[in-house]
Amino acid sequence: MDANAELVRPVEVRARGHYRIWIRFADNVAGDVDLSDLGGHGVFAAWDDPAVFASVRIGPARAICWGDNIDLCADALYLRLTGTSPEDYLPGLRRTTSGTRQDPAPLVSRIG
Repeated sequence: MDANAELVRPVEVRARGHYRIWIRFADNVAGDVDLSDLGGHGVFAAWDDPAVFASVRIGPARAICWGDNIDLCADALYLRLTGTSPEDYLPGLRRTTSGTRQDPAPLVSRIG
């Protein structure tokens, strides 16, 4: 991942509404990411308040954050945006003995 780390650094993010964000990465990949599968559930119910959802920002360690309690992994958002598989994104991703892949960082990296 070290070779890709700079490329997937988020450089700009904006709320679009309806649980969608627009994000641009350092490699100029940009577009909308639909987060409606998360919205309204658990901690993500906070996004039902348009002001909370609009507060999206790039936080420490490249995370996409809302306040101090919600952040999403930039790598996972990059995969969603590009449709890239974890194996293509991280060629060294190894398979476990059961034949299943060992996933990189989850989309939800911290829920406070």
